[in-house]
Amino acid sequence: MTAILKKYNTKLFAVVGVTLLVGCKTDFLEEKRDLTGMNEEVFQNESTATAYVDFIYGMFLPGNNSSNSLLWERAVNGDNFSKTTDELAGQTDFNREWTNIAYHQPHALNYFGNRMSSSIANNTWTRIRQINLFLDQVDEHTLQEDFVSKLKGQLYFWRAWQYFDLVRLYGGVPLVLTAQNPVATDGSELAIPRSSSSETIEQVLADLDQAIEMLPGQWDDAGSNWGRITSGAAAALKGRVLLTWASPLFNRNDDQTRWQAAYDANLEAKELLEANGFGLYRTGNLENAEAWGNMWFQEVGNPEAVMVYGFNNSMAENTRKNNHWEHAARSQESGGNGAISPTKQMVEAFPMKDGKFPGESSYEYDEQKFYKNRDPRFYKTFVYNGARWPYRENPDFVQWTYRWYGENGDINGNPNQTTETRGANGSGIYLSKATNPEASNDDLFRINGMDVMEIRFAEVVLNLAEAAIGINQLGEASTLIQSIRERAGVENLDGSYGLGNITGRDQYFKAVLDERRVEFAYEGRRFWDMRRWMLFDADSETAIRLGMQDQALNGKRRTGYFIVAKNENNGRYQGNADPFFTSDGSAPIIDREPDSYPNGIETFEEYVDYLYDNYFEVVEKDDLDPTNPADWVFRWYNEYYFFGLNQEIMNASPYLEQTKGWDGLNGAGTFDPLQ
Repeated sequence: MTAILKKYNTKLFAVVGVTLLVGCKTDFLEEKRDLTGMNEEVFQNESTATAYVDFIYGMFLPGNNSSNSLLWERAVNGDNFSKTTDELAGQTDFNREWTNIAYHQPHALNYFGNRMSSSIANNTWTRIRQINLFLDQVDEHTLQEDFVSKLKGQLYFWRAWQYFDLVRLYGGVPLVLTAQNPVATDGSELAIPRSSSSETIEQVLADLDQAIEMLPGQWDDAGSNWGRITSGAAAALKGRVLLTWASPLFNRNDDQTRWQAAYDANLEAKELLEANGFGLYRTGNLENAEAWGNMWFQEVGNPEAVMVYGFNNSMAENTRKNNHWEHAARSQESGGNGAISPTKQMVEAFPMKDGKFPGESSYEYDEQKFYKNRDPRFYKTFVYNGARWPYRENPDFVQWTYRWYGENGDINGNPNQTTETRGANGSGIYLSKATNPEASNDDLFRINGMDVMEIRFAEVVLNLAEAAIGINQLGEASTLIQSIRERAGVENLDGSYGLGNITGRDQYFKAVLDERRVEFAYEGRRFWDMRRWMLFDADSETAIRLGMQDQALNGKRRTGYFIVAKNENNGRYQGNADPFFTSDGSAPIIDREPDSYPNGIETFEEYVDYLYDNYFEVVEKDDLDPTNPADWVFRWYNEYYFFGLNQEIMNASPYLEQTKGWDGLNGAGTFDPLQ
């Protein structure tokens, strides 16, 4: 959305809770909540009509201080989808072993929603019904045509958003385009069968075309409308939809017309956005990597922000909309929660600073100093042992995450002592992406108003690049990927920002997917990319074709790091005291932050290298995924490429066809999501 808005933070609640109280009736909200209809006074003036649309925005947004703030896209499942990738470890319903795939098990995703009833809950079908009520009735009243058109355009967008979310999870779903009566006498009005996937996609595109036509490229009064959907945001979503439709998940025969449609839509989105002032974020005299790292902290006027979820710093109960991200990401040593534990696999996904991977890069990769000479985005995404992680009260804060063995510890086992006395995260490396150097730990980083970019301009660029590869426009795709790397500060040693050795369509597909993995790390994209390219299993046809078997997760474990302290004799340090720190400066082995450095070392960064060379041992940490049972591995089932309908919805709506590969009430599923 491009602004509910900070104002949603104040706007949705303030408009409903203040504006309406001073001049309009408020009971239309209550009437909507019982789903019996809509008070006509909603359409009597612009304030109430706008409040209704803002209410719809609110139904799609993450809650105040939600732990899903940045990973909201799968809010119904928390971070389960990110844990079903290489970004985060841990067991979910979608990566564990099951005796069988069944509609009554939790892996039958419940996002499909419940059959409509006379009581309201914020789920799939009530959101669609609230949108349809407005679209059905708004033209019957006397509001100005241009004003109404903009309101309708926003709701066409949100209906498309909801149906796209459903179709990419389940394939085709019932298309409900007018408001149903939830208390129909015989319920026949509600018995709408599943449409085909192609019909559902067609409807999504029709709604987005309406939105593009009705919405402005930029809203007047940018501050108060920051976060509202624009025509460019609708065009960008259309590009995302058609790219998904062209991807192997739906496009098993590599139909070139689908790639062409995706190319045309994403080119239209890019040009429309650029015509309205959008583009890759760059700021003043900052180096490219600094600009990339700071893009999350500019709000109104941020050219990268195509679609935004708005948050604020308010503490008032009726307007508070704080973002949980900073608190979750920051370590406990700095005052945060330390709840996010990136994996070693994601650390290794980042290339070297010339854009090439170890073995091809001009820079030698050292597993002992894995942080050296990496893509500049690495340092804006991760914080490793010995890295600075500034915040307002301590701009020189250094995150130390090393461990050692107590006097009675087994030096052949896991180290049992840590410098993180307040509590360590799981993986030995932290996620610093979108954490603000000016954030304050006075409130444990909880009062955070950073907005979240659900669609960035960079995605439009890479969507276009991928579609260009699909139609064999490889040179154009290379130029587009290079623009992303150039903005990030990747070195251009080969004249193509590290892409010089890439040839052929499949190699370019791999290159663009690798680029997305880095550029959008921890922004809720990885699950969808792995799924639409069917990359979870090394035996996948596309994984083999693209040479991406090493990224497949089926049968593997995600891991982290132990940074183990060593003594002067190069053995593992054993003792109850921190070997590299005491409050009086008399560290048992060596001071980790000395007043002066050894001869030949001039900077703190050089001194950290010295410590890694002489006093740290980097060991793979293999307890992020479950250790009970000891042989636990990631288990992917191909049925998850299109989820089945769960028991609750099948019991309430037996007329719905179950998805192929899943059992239903009447035996094996018959609905083909590829039609």
